[in-house]
Amino acid sequence: MVTEDALDAAADAARGGGLVVYPTETVYGLGADALDPDAVGAVFDAKRRDREKPLSFAFPDADAASEHVYWTDTERAFAEEFLPGPVTLVCEKRDSVPDALTGGRDRVGVRVPDHEVALALLDRVAPLTATSANVSGEPSVTDPADLDAEFRARVDAVLDAGETPGGTGSTVVDVERNEILREGAVGDAVREWLAARA
Repeated sequence: MVTEDALDAAADAARGGGLVVYPTETVYGLGADALDPDAVGAVFDAKRRDREKPLSFAFPDADAASEHVYWTDTERAFAEEFLPGPVTLVCEKRDSVPDALTGGRDRVGVRVPDHEVALALLDRVAPLTATSANVSGEPSVTDPADLDAEFRARVDAVLDAGETPGGTGSTVVDVERNEILREGAVGDAVREWLAARA
């Protein structure tokens, strides 16, 4: 069980530029202040990830993302159908979103995880980066006990809620382009939704 004190400490760590491992309904995520280029850089370093590969960010609800992305009517309809849930919705970013997060691209992935601990953390501090808590190329982690030791040493807080339900990541979708960018959880439902809109 994750306590309120642990959530407060994790939120404080993120506000201070630190890295936080948090559970989602798919796998464990790595969170940092998504609007702080230095914190975002620390995420890339911990994951040993190519900085050209964009990161997504997470919010407690779709409305909260409105400050940082431009929603189209189609994207709003998709968000109402699927969020919170194991999908990442790619949208046009606002100027508040640093290029460090998106690899210089003009679009960014929005995630609203369907997990009470993740949402409780995001109620305290958002947006956070939404990327799997693992070294790039290594398997995603569903149990914090399986975190790579070197990776774990770079993290300031771990919110351990036990094993997460899903072994697959979120489905990444650009609904304006009618395109699934990464197949994951609920992929079939997303495909059906896109087909009905086509």
